[in-house]
Formats: sequence, structure tokens, C-alpha cells
Amino acid sequence: MSKLLHLPNISQELEQKLIKAGIEKPEQLREKGSRNVFVKIKSFDSSTCYNMLLALEGAIQGKLADELDENTKNELKLFMEIFNQ
Repeated sequence: MSKLLHLPNISQELEQKLIKAGIEKPEQLREKGSRNVFVKIKSFDSSTCYNMLLALEGAIQGKLADELDENTKNELKLFMEIFNQ
């Protein structure tokens, strides 16, 4: 079992996507950052969405996605708006 599953918000499905993206350890996720990992996953999975981005950021911060502060959520929402243009 990967240590990725020990992080908040990381399901087995998301873990498999992370591994496919070259992220096999929590440290790699932290180093790359939620936005970069999201873009990498988006390159092979068109179902990626804002909720996945929140899940990745929450995993990095050690929080459930719902527990992220409003400033972080707003920054990620802005990223999504720019990324989707």
C-alpha cells in the first residue's frame, strides 16, 4: 500500500492517477504542488475538475478539502478559470 493513501482526500482511484503522473510518495506531491500535479493528471484524464484540485491541495496541507481556508479555495478557483481558458 502506498503512503499516498494515508493522506486526506486520496482515494484508491486518485492514488492510481497520481502514480500514473509519476507521483508515488507524499513528498513528491508536496514538491510538485497541487497545481502542477493537477495539470499532469489533466494531460491524460479529461475528467479532472476543481474538486480534484481541492483534494490535492488538501492532501498537501494535511486537511480535508472542505477544511481549506477560503483564500486557498479562491486562489485555486482563479487558477481553474485561467487554466480552462
